[in-house]
Amino acid sequence: MTDSLIDIVQRQDERRLLFWGMAAVVLASLFAAIVSEYYFLAALPALLVITFLTIVDLRLSFFLLMAAVPLSTELFLPGGLGTDLPTEPMMIGLMFAFLLFLIQNGRSMDAAFWRHPLTILLFAHFSWTLVATITSESFLISMKFVLAKTWYIVTFFLLAVWLLRRPSDLKSLFWFIFIPLTLTVLVTLIRHSFSGFSFAQIHQVLHPFYRNHVAYAAILVVFFPFLWFARNWYPAGSFQRRLLTLSMGFYLLAIYLSYTRAAYIALLIALGAYFIIRWRLTLPVLITALIGLIATITFLANDNRYLELAPNYERTITHKNFENLLEATYEGTDISTMERVYRWVAGFHMGVDQPLFGFGPGNFFFFYKPYTVNSFQTYVSDNPERSGIHSYYLMLLVEQGFPGLLIFLVLVCSALLLGEQGYHALPQGQARQAVMTALLSLVIILALLIINDLVETDKIGPFFFINLALLVNFGNNSTQHPAYE
Repeated sequence: MTDSLIDIVQRQDERRLLFWGMAAVVLASLFAAIVSEYYFLAALPALLVITFLTIVDLRLSFFLLMAAVPLSTELFLPGGLGTDLPTEPMMIGLMFAFLLFLIQNGRSMDAAFWRHPLTILLFAHFSWTLVATITSESFLISMKFVLAKTWYIVTFFLLAVWLLRRPSDLKSLFWFIFIPLTLTVLVTLIRHSFSGFSFAQIHQVLHPFYRNHVAYAAILVVFFPFLWFARNWYPAGSFQRRLLTLSMGFYLLAIYLSYTRAAYIALLIALGAYFIIRWRLTLPVLITALIGLIATITFLANDNRYLELAPNYERTITHKNFENLLEATYEGTDISTMERVYRWVAGFHMGVDQPLFGFGPGNFFFFYKPYTVNSFQTYVSDNPERSGIHSYYLMLLVEQGFPGLLIFLVLVCSALLLGEQGYHALPQGQARQAVMTALLSLVIILALLIINDLVETDKIGPFFFINLALLVNFGNNSTQHPAYE
């Protein structure tokens, strides 16, 4: 009896010490943040808690990171640097924790994983990024890009492959994302309603969760396939199925009110992709798309026909009404669309000038101005926000040369083809649904990448690599695979 009381007192003392220790850290962090005006220091207590959880349970820390993705906010630091809080520090912490785990337990990872075509191609993609960094026009900027790429791949591909091995793991992932993401959508719609869901006010209601309406709409459409297939986990008439069915309508409304044209098109492409995969048409569709792309580029390059697409400088303006924006897009007088064309033209010229290694990862902004064509210039071509080329494929061409672009295209095409093959090889069940979910989410990302740079952003990048991880894990038709347990 005495011993048990002593144990209780000791545990109470430990809890009291932990409480006062955390309280001291919280107060010290707040004081340091206020005095120095480096307000990110106030996040140190949360970082300590997450570090503790990472040591105790790597799986829970990963799911908390995914829950933080919809809630993260962009913070600009002194010296022109920026970070995403709390996601980027969590990624870095999880990366180091998992690398330590691999050093101790690397042999426990299935050897088939290291030999999987997607694993090999992803590491080839990363390796060429390193090569392009070594030859970069600005090594320091490219090195920052590579570091970010490293913790995205380690955290959302390697760690995800290790953790997301069974349908129950995918369910946990879904709910950890769904709840906070839905809360951000709810907050956004409530704020937006006060302006009558005005197109002109969409940017103002997204802070602090999203940089712009593209990031907001993109995460909604990328997550939508998960929402669609999650309904099948629960029986008809159950609370969960009714909630998810209702949420689908809620998400579609939010996507519409985001006024993001790329999101609308990407969702329609995913619908078509569902039938393409079901009918085993992925390969002919990819070949047709490649032929069409080559023919279009050849036609526009011949006799400089692309110059005929140059906009009217005076008529290319920003539109405050969404209907006018759609009309302007069709007529080629929308400023955001034509500014993209302005940078794409420069990107093609840069790719021709540096075809092998490119200008180095992250370097487009610093070198594109001499390659622009004045006839494509718009009112916002001075680019004070220092934004990129707005096309991931062209970004790879410019920054990593034709080999970098080719390796990435082989990677994503292989993912689609192997995913389709795995889908048809699997029996009916949750593993098969997981493969289709990952494929459709990946298709949406690839569609968005045509006019956006999103793979190294914390709202979309995690889904890109997790989709690859799911295809590696669930696209296996072996009945001994953990996905069948």
